[in-house]
Amino acid sequence: MPAMKILLVTGRLAEGQVRSRAAGADVLVADVDVAAFITPRMLLCAAPRGYDLILIPGAITADFRNAERALKTPIRLGPKHAADLGMVLDHLCRNEIDLSRTVPACQLILGKMREYANGQAERLERKASAKMVIGGIKIGGSSRMKVLAEIVDATRFSPAALRERIRYYEEEGTDMIDLGVPLDADVQQVKASLKTAKEATDLPISIDTLAPELIMAGLEGGADLLLSLNGQSLPIVGRAVAEAGVPAVVISGPGAVSLEDNLKTAQDMGISVIADPVLDPPLFGLAGSIERYLQFSRDHPDVALFFGAGNVTELLDADTPGANALLAALGAEVGASILFTPEYSAKARGSVRELAVASRMMQLGSSRRAPPKDLGLDLLILKEKRRLPVEALPDKIVPANGGRKFEPDSSGCFRIFLAGGQIVAQNAKTTVAGRRARDVLNTIIDMGLVSRLDHAGYLGRELEKAEIALGLKRDYVQDEPLWSAEKS
Repeated sequence: MPAMKILLVTGRLAEGQVRSRAAGADVLVADVDVAAFITPRMLLCAAPRGYDLILIPGAITADFRNAERALKTPIRLGPKHAADLGMVLDHLCRNEIDLSRTVPACQLILGKMREYANGQAERLERKASAKMVIGGIKIGGSSRMKVLAEIVDATRFSPAALRERIRYYEEEGTDMIDLGVPLDADVQQVKASLKTAKEATDLPISIDTLAPELIMAGLEGGADLLLSLNGQSLPIVGRAVAEAGVPAVVISGPGAVSLEDNLKTAQDMGISVIADPVLDPPLFGLAGSIERYLQFSRDHPDVALFFGAGNVTELLDADTPGANALLAALGAEVGASILFTPEYSAKARGSVRELAVASRMMQLGSSRRAPPKDLGLDLLILKEKRRLPVEALPDKIVPANGGRKFEPDSSGCFRIFLAGGQIVAQNAKTTVAGRRARDVLNTIIDMGLVSRLDHAGYLGRELEKAEIALGLKRDYVQDEPLWSAEKS
């Protein structure tokens, strides 16, 4: 508890949450339901005295400076949500935050919030129940949705390439690895890929095929999860799967055989089942499939659900961060246990990391009984959460001139490109590489490799574009815009 005496001001609806997180601070409940609607007049009428600091809800936009002067007490914005009060008070206790009259405390400590949010997610996961455990990973129950990242056509990868792809998915935050098996794969290829994968990672590994002989190869090779069993494969491999105790995803088919029928068959055999009602692509039944998931979840509350987010992102020409966030929210609402995605197309690159973040966002939002916003975690990449005040254009300006004639630099030209996760600037004499545009440009200048100011300015522009592309995992082509002019 801070040495200072603090008063927390809130509304009636949030009173319970605020008191539970007050950590010894006093609480004043204003005569209003929604805390964001508290006014300076309400605070002046209450006339609190003897405090070193008054914290008002961070969502308030009213000016409290007159009230601050009248009460002779600093009035500052606390967090926007009561759930973050404990963290803010803790930072105050350690003198790690200077609060503001205009900026919510949660915004001031975004970095600390991110660290706190990840820690909270880990604590929730440790305490969570599960419907099953696969390779030490909790599935279903109150645990967060787990991300299963597919390596498409995994048996066609060399061992080195497969290990590299697994390492990439690990770095992106996946919980499990799926080895997608092409139709022309054979038993030995499946076993070899599975052996390489299990040597490369401690994460659970699944085998993804409908062919009974390849399912058996995955079972014999030590797969932790099998994708997918249906009415054709269950009579052939079901007993072996049950005896091995390996969980399996069950789907409908073949033909008119329903998921319900296959589910009952698998359960009667003693298989630990994860059901896949199948998420349909946009304009091909997506909305109806969500209803199908909801109905299945109501009818079978004890069965873990498989949610194929990649069925949407791979078939939608839109940036994936927002799409994956929304898909994770839908997954949480229908009771999904596993979020499945490949990163097959270039536009879907980053989907594993996005779903990993989104899964934690939904877990935290659910625990706070609040929408998944202002959590400390987000998927805001190009959009801003808050805009800064717009500056007025000065009265006297010099209009910028265009059409300057190009004159080559006597020190030579540079080719700029991305390679090995770095920005590369290359001319006839040398090659400079680094991850930051500033470092590359400063090195070029220090080496005397540029002699014209306009050339230095050009290099700065292009190197900065390259750095942005690197950060966004986009392609960079020198002298071409990062964003297509055809985008609306």
